[in-house]
Amino acid sequence: MGKRILIVLTSQDTLGDSKQKTGWYLPELAHPLKALFDAGYTETVDIVSPKGGVAPVDPQSAEVFKDDPTCLWLHNNAYAQNLIRNTKQACDITSSNYCAVVYPGGHGPMFDLACNEEIGKIASDVFKDGGLVAACCHGPAGLVPVKDNDGNSIVHGRKVTCFTNSEEKAIEMTSLVPFALETKLKELGCNFRCGEDFQAHVVVDGRLITGQNSQSSRAFSDAVLRHVKEALDADS
Repeated sequence: MGKRILIVLTSQDTLGDSKQKTGWYLPELAHPLKALFDAGYTETVDIVSPKGGVAPVDPQSAEVFKDDPTCLWLHNNAYAQNLIRNTKQACDITSSNYCAVVYPGGHGPMFDLACNEEIGKIASDVFKDGGLVAACCHGPAGLVPVKDNDGNSIVHGRKVTCFTNSEEKAIEMTSLVPFALETKLKELGCNFRCGEDFQAHVVVDGRLITGQNSQSSRAFSDAVLRHVKEALDADS
């Protein structure tokens, strides 16, 4: 198991063929990235996306959270912005270099990460090698192609959460996404757990950490950081 942390961002900037913009959701990247940077892991973080290059932020999230202190930190951190503007592609990544793979959400992952076998294999390899896989809100869409040591879906038989069908309905997005994420994870055999709509809820099942929604971003980041510290301290 390596010592680096890989963050996976969507390259999708529209909701399918529509003109409605999407991307990765601002606080769901800002919180884990700031937590890792503050803990001294700045130079051990890489970001990958299906297309590489600039990964698009969801413009609605950028507007809603424009005054959020953690999101402002991300906006003003030149090193972080350079990572976001110059994301790597799967072919640039050697999975054995990583101890953790983290998927922020936004609706974008529903369209590209859910069917990206190359990035899915990287996460599979990290998990099989004893590393952490973590995903927040719609980020668990990226877990769809990820396998565990037995060749099963990484969520099979494990406790998992994500942005729920009820939450999707409440924001009137059900008809705009390619599938219902909660339903898909249940079909893959997970033990689905959720809290109240739009309330922070994080599920930890060994080396798989999932957060329900953007309100879970801080608690999700704390859980990820605890695991990364324990893994790297034990390996040092």
